[in-house]
Amino acid sequence: MQVALWVVVLLVALAIAFDFMNGFHDAANSIATVVSTGVLKPGHAVVFAAFFNLIAVFVFHLSVAATVGKGIVQPGVVDVHVVFGALVGAISWNFVTWYYGIPSSSSHALIGGIVGAVIAKAGAGSLVAAGIWKTVAFIFVSPLLGFLLGSMMMVFVAWAFRRSTPSRVDRWFRTLQLVSAGAYSLGHGGNDAQKTIGIIWMLLIATGHAAATADAPPAWTIATCYAAIALGTMFGGWRIVKTMGQKITKLKPVGGFCAETGGALTLFLATALGIPVSTTHTITGAIVGVGSTQRASAVRWGVAGNIVWAWIFTIPASAFVAAIAYWIGLQVF
Repeated sequence: MQVALWVVVLLVALAIAFDFMNGFHDAANSIATVVSTGVLKPGHAVVFAAFFNLIAVFVFHLSVAATVGKGIVQPGVVDVHVVFGALVGAISWNFVTWYYGIPSSSSHALIGGIVGAVIAKAGAGSLVAAGIWKTVAFIFVSPLLGFLLGSMMMVFVAWAFRRSTPSRVDRWFRTLQLVSAGAYSLGHGGNDAQKTIGIIWMLLIATGHAAATADAPPAWTIATCYAAIALGTMFGGWRIVKTMGQKITKLKPVGGFCAETGGALTLFLATALGIPVSTTHTITGAIVGVGSTQRASAVRWGVAGNIVWAWIFTIPASAFVAAIAYWIGLQVF
């Protein structure tokens, strides 16, 4: 496929911008609990989270990148117009939800963008059903698993420290929350950066700049995407921090530790399985799980319900915008 080099460079830059925005948008997921419990100040928290986002490059295999790059669309269907449509659809939805302070999924916005652009070009038959369905399944599995692990952690910790004074428990978990926050940020970087690596890999294969038989994308894509998400996290998505940290339920350090640990375990599992999941879904489920162990009224179910509606609309909304952007791309280049 003969494509002008400037088009490829433009789309790679757009993908890296999406990755930066992903970190910016999802920074709240990494730092909301540790900031809201008062363990770290916001400025320190974003640097802390960004560091773990970056070193995730040395921890996780590129399973998620392989799923996005090769496991969503049939070979030969992707072209520069599909990638353009997918990125515009994802970035548009991210911007809208960031502006209104809604914790939505950058991951599913990107998947929705790919789906919309591919359907606009070649119909639903060009999608790989297995890749789509396991991604869709984890829209429900990841928050439920986060809920289960977060609530179980909270119950276990309450039992283990039942004879300790509240002040002692608070002192212990103000330190332990640094460990859980680091683990969660590691999982966030490992899963989310790979989605952008995957779409750049998809673009490079489509334009002949990478072999379809290669086991991994070029090293520069890996380094660039991890750096971009870390930088995005450093700038932070402050509009969403309050929603995640305090509007769903009030958190103390012990609750923050349990929510982050449950979320981190879920992300590690999904990344090992090569499934692109939403860090937003995961940590929200874990926070709700922690809050529900106190009493059902401790969770502001109306706020949680609004977040769920954003989850439901993410894929179709980004897919719709991506389909329009695909058509515009055909006219422009």
